[in-house]
This record gives sequence, C-alpha cells and structure tokens, in this order.
Amino acid sequence: MRVFRATYKDRRGRTREAAKWYIEFRDHLESTRRLPAYTDKKQSEELGRKLEKLVACRCNNESPELELKRFLDTLPNRIRARLAECGLITGRSLAASKLLSDHLRDFEAALVAKGNTKTHAAQTAKRVCVVMDGCAFRFWNDISASKLQQYLADLRTPKDDKPGIGIATANYYLQAVRQFCKWMVRDGRASESPVEHLQRQNASVDRRRERRALSVDELRWLLTVSRKAPDRFGMSGPDRALLYRLAVETGLRANELRSLTRASFDLDCKPPVVKVAAAYAKNRRSDELPLRPNAAEALREFLKHKLPAASAFSLPAFYEMADMLRADLADGRAAWLQNAKEGPERDRRGKSDFLAASDKAGCVVDFHALRHTFITNLARSGVHPKLAQSLARHCDVNLTLSRYSHTTLGEESAAVAALPDLSRDVAVAAATGTHGPDVPAVLASCLASDDSPASAPVQSDSVDAGNSDDPQNSENPREKLDSPEDSGGEGESTPGQSRTGNLRIRNPLLYPIELRGRRLVIARKMRFPGTRRLRLLMDALPGTR
Repeated sequence: MRVFRATYKDRRGRTREAAKWYIEFRDHLESTRRLPAYTDKKQSEELGRKLEKLVACRCNNESPELELKRFLDTLPNRIRARLAECGLITGRSLAASKLLSDHLRDFEAALVAKGNTKTHAAQTAKRVCVVMDGCAFRFWNDISASKLQQYLADLRTPKDDKPGIGIATANYYLQAVRQFCKWMVRDGRASESPVEHLQRQNASVDRRRERRALSVDELRWLLTVSRKAPDRFGMSGPDRALLYRLAVETGLRANELRSLTRASFDLDCKPPVVKVAAAYAKNRRSDELPLRPNAAEALREFLKHKLPAASAFSLPAFYEMADMLRADLADGRAAWLQNAKEGPERDRRGKSDFLAASDKAGCVVDFHALRHTFITNLARSGVHPKLAQSLARHCDVNLTLSRYSHTTLGEESAAVAALPDLSRDVAVAAATGTHGPDVPAVLASCLASDDSPASAPVQSDSVDAGNSDDPQNSENPREKLDSPEDSGGEGESTPGQSRTGNLRIRNPLLYPIELRGRRLVIARKMRFPGTRRLRLLMDALPGTR
C-alpha cells in the first residue's frame, strides 16, 4: 500500500500537485488499484490501512468485522462506488449511497410480503417519511438520534395556539423509525441502527384520548333505542343493535367485524362460536370466540338468508363508525332522560344524567370503547385475569388489566366500605379481642369447667403480665404456672393455692379464633401450661368433636 500525491501539468506547463492524496494497493485479484482519498494525508493513510483489512477479508471469504463495517458506512459515496467496482464490497453495501425514499419503498414492500395489511404498511412508511422529511434526512448516514429526538420534542410543543401532538403519537413515529432502521440492519443494508438506544416516553402523563367503558344501563338503552331508530350510515336500526351487541359480548375490533361472513359463524355447535381469520386479526392468529345462546339465536335469524361468502354486516367507513355509535348514544340518552323525568321521584333521585357524567372527565366513546366495555364487564363479573386475557386475545395481561379494565366511583366506594371498621374504641377492642365479646366468654366458661372453682379468674390478653389476678396472692402468677404438674411432670402443688385458679395464657394469642356454626375452630397458637389443660378445654367445648 502506498499513499502519494499525484502531479500534473497546468495550462502554462507548470508542475502542480493534486489536492487529494491517492492510495495505491493490490486487490483480492492481485490487480493494482489507485483510489483518490482525502486532502488530509493522515486520513488517507487510515483509509489505506482499512482497505488492506478489507482486501484480506475478501481473500479469505470472511465477513468484515463490525468496526470495519461501521467505517465503510461513513465513507463518501464516491469511494464506496469505486470499491464496489473493484469487487471489494457487495452491491448491498452501497445502500448508504441510495436515497432514503428508495429504501422506504423497499421497506413498505417488505412489510406487505411479511403478512401485514397494505393499510398498516402504508401508514408505517408514511410515518417514517414524515420524520425523515422533517429532520432533512436524505441518506442513511444523515440519520441522527439527537436530531430525531429534538424534532419529536418540537412536534409536542404547542405553537400558534395549536396544541402539539401527544406523547402517544410521538411514540408511534419513533416506533416506526426504529422498525425501519432494524429492517435496514436485518436486510444487510446497514451495520447497526443509529436510533436503537432511543426509548419511548410514558404516554400516561399526557394522554389525549382516554376511552371509557359503557355502563350496563347505557348498553341496554343503546340497544333498545337502536332497534327502533332510523337508518344511519347505510345500516338499519336492528342491524346496528345486533352489531353493538356482538361487539360488546365478544370484544371484536372494527376491522375484525368487517371481515366476518356467514361462514364465520358456527351456530350449531355447543357452544356457538364466531371465527376470526388470521389475516384480519391483529395478532395474526385464527381464534374462535364463544357466543351467548340468546345472541346466537338472534344471529341465526339475521343470517338465515345470506350466502356463506356474503358479509355479515355492511359496515360504513372506519372513520364513520364512531359517529354512528355516538348518534345512537345521543338518542339513548335523550330517551333515558325523558323516562327519568316521567318516572317516580325515587327513581330519579341521584340519577339525573348518568350517560353524560362520565364524558365530563374528558373520556371519549368511540366504537373501540365497546371492546373496553367487554373486558371491563369480564372484570366486574369476577372472571380470572388469565381467562380475561385469553378472551381479549392480548399477549400481556397487564394490557388487559391496566388499559382495558375500567372502574367507576361506585365500585371504588364499595371497595372502601369493605375495609375494617376503625371507629371502635381501643379499650373495647382490647377487652373483647378482634372478634367481639363472645369468644372470651366461651373461653372463660371452658376454663372454669375444670376441677377449680367456677369463679377462678382468667386473665385476658390485655392484662399486663406483671399484675396478678388473685387479690389474695401478690406473687407473680407466671411463677405459679411453672409447677411440675402444670408442666406435665409429677409433683404436688403448694398447699392453699388453687391449681386452676391462676391458669393463664402465657403469651399473646397470635391468630384469630373463629366460630363456624357449632364448632369452635382454634386457629391461634396458644401455649398452655400442659397438654392436660388443653384436652380439658377441648372436651368442654360443645360440638367440637
């Protein structure tokens, strides 16, 4: 390898040196090549050393190292084109010299060939194109993570009394660009993604479109009024009511409902099911969802005159489905308010405008809100989260529980009301225990049924261990319990002292005592002076055998 500066004759015949340095090297075919490098000698020498490594890899049929690939991606297009002519790099390595618009066309075609719908592929490519044009990225080497991040931040900033885009929308743009860069790496057009380290932001802090679930009364009024409503958006009232019912009882999305045909319903099996083809499902998986028996009968009557390949519902355009649902909800709200005005006073109290109250919080109701309602109703019915995730066809149960399950203020109030009552006095709770005054009375009667006098006191948990229950004896009663008889051994008790009168539970009770029917279940760990006392206690309790 030799680095030199070429000379030439100008018009006046004077010898001049070229502005660029040249590299002379032998390629993998032992041919001598001359390549114009840079105006700086050190940069030209560095390029010559990299070319020697590239020739060695080409001779050994080895793939260049990652560091060498990164260096080749930074080369000017003219040098990369000359290396391609020499056969040192393949045609795919020339991807950095192509315009990003050409790569985007290939990317969109690859998404369609992968199995994505044309609408999804076009939307993803359009998002990438908007970002590339906004950041003025023309070639692959122009992509900068910092410029992309700053551009998305500018889009979120309000300008001229216009609100900026939300964080969720900015995340969609970032996700599309990251997907495009990953495809470039997997397709061998780039060595690594320059935006791989960028992370999406938390969209919950600035959510612009928050859906809500419909209540049971809203659904009933919606279905009742829709059956009698006139035609809207090319659908009759009964057809719309059946469509809403199917959506809220199966959780099917709008495009999935649009793809249903007469053959998608199997109403004769038990239970009846509706089948979603993998080509139209969001998870690209064929699924069968169960149907309620009464809904299956309504669908049987609705589909009996349709051919197997005919569409089940003639749905309007995607952007018109939300307007169709809101129009029917408005009719349902008006009918409900009229009914509430004419009804009894006790039915109107506290229910003046329940259909519009939830919308005051900024929540919206569109067609996808019916899917939220389906999953929320599963949670309200006590369905196991794993089963709800399966019916919702989600890959993550957190999405099912946190994003699609909604709660109301009434449900939260009922949950708070179920908490333990803390208004009881501390002294009463200490004297009676956590289960009221009945349990200590039962224990006292059982302990008094021994061979000691019935008036023998029993110390409760709240009594200090250093105080004696027997006013005639000032000694510590804990010492009296450490007799050989109480500990299970042989011996005589002290004369004049009662053997059971000072019977105490040495340590506090650790677990609650529950009365279930006539059986007393002792679930506490109690340390009695001996097994004989415990046997006498259990024998004295009624209904414990």
